[in-house]
Amino acid sequence: MLKISRLYYLLLATLLSLSCSKTVHAEPTTTLTVIVNGVRHKTGEICFRVYDSEKGFPMNNSSEVQNGCTKINGSSVKKVFSGLKPGTYAVAVVDDQNGDRKLNKDFFGIPKEGFGISKNPTVSVQTGSPKFRNSSFKMTKNTTINISMKYSLDP
Repeated sequence: MLKISRLYYLLLATLLSLSCSKTVHAEPTTTLTVIVNGVRHKTGEICFRVYDSEKGFPMNNSSEVQNGCTKINGSSVKKVFSGLKPGTYAVAVVDDQNGDRKLNKDFFGIPKEGFGISKNPTVSVQTGSPKFRNSSFKMTKNTTINISMKYSLDP
């Protein structure tokens, strides 16, 4: 009788501890691989900014969700961003030749360094800076995008 009573209490304690514990659900994350093609320089680095909203896109360096720079080692550069939640993103890149990690422009606002935007939108005097909605893409799984560097505005 004593053994059954102990077994009963052990089973009851186990069931109570299982019912009181929280189930932890890990939020799924994705990996974004960005490949930049058409790099003209052999020195410097390509700097990347990943945005999840139009706030600050594409110039602000404090509103991105992830960023990073990669040394130039050829005409293409690749960077992988991990831990991104499924959602909508846009990417801006700069061929940073002077090490300041931003896009330098002339007096008229025309870029003096190479740049690129996800979905490779037209960037001209008429269109101005690309909009997030025209440069963004949905990510529900691991994704690879290609960005073409531009070293002047489009005609």
